[in-house]
Amino acid sequence: MSIPEQSAEFTIRHVTGFSYDGVADSSYNEARMTPASLARQLVRDASLIVQPYAELATYRDYFGTIVTTFDLQEPHRRLQVVAEATVETRSESLSDTDLPLDILRSFEMVDRFGEYLAPTARTTMAIGVFEELREGVPGHKDVHATVDAVMAWVRERVAYVRGATLVSSTAQEVWDQRQGVCQDLSHVTIALLRSVGIPARYVSGYLYSKGEADVGETVVGESHAWVEYFCGDWVGVDPTNGGRVGLFHVVVAKGRDYGDVPPLKGIYHGDPSISLGVTVEITRVA
Repeated sequence: MSIPEQSAEFTIRHVTGFSYDGVADSSYNEARMTPASLARQLVRDASLIVQPYAELATYRDYFGTIVTTFDLQEPHRRLQVVAEATVETRSESLSDTDLPLDILRSFEMVDRFGEYLAPTARTTMAIGVFEELREGVPGHKDVHATVDAVMAWVRERVAYVRGATLVSSTAQEVWDQRQGVCQDLSHVTIALLRSVGIPARYVSGYLYSKGEADVGETVVGESHAWVEYFCGDWVGVDPTNGGRVGLFHVVVAKGRDYGDVPPLKGIYHGDPSISLGVTVEITRVA
């Protein structure tokens, strides 16, 4: 019998930005592209480079995400941000902690986790969807079992289809068309978990998609999204792939929904802009 791997190490290169139909006279930007050391991951080094050059400042936002800010006051036709990091991840077993649902629904817990229980603009869904969930998913007192059942129910009804949605799509829009990407599956799952009283939050980061790849092999991918729910501890699940978060997930940011975690956002004065797109390269180095 094979022994599950206990750790892995990756280098990550994430490139994004904007080009302008003319010039931007000035811009102010926030980047959430730097992983932080957490219980199951250790960041060995990280850097962020902006072109054109800008002075950088960093802080941690309300949700604990590392945010890099920079201000460009000279005209520029293009803005590019390159984030690189080396991260060691560790395998994570399912938490032994499992609060009964009735405790999670207590006034104390609702007050403590109100922001992870209340619907947001992206996670608001019609009452009829929640009624359908209650009819289709057996009730469980066990939080882990409830989460697994909800996630399976979502995956049966929402297909993963690249390009099917916009970054602004809501959980209800995704549900109505029954297809979306990782961001959408996460939003729908979060909405449904909150509807049954389980605190849930949105996580963005990276997924090394070749679990059996040799050390040194580079995977070209993109940012990934998944969900964490509270059961006494925070536990990660990946609605897109239908399983627990593991060795090949690297966390970058957490929040109530995608609106709290965009990799790059800002305001500028100047001509219209278009995205440069996103390039993510992940190499397993150990």
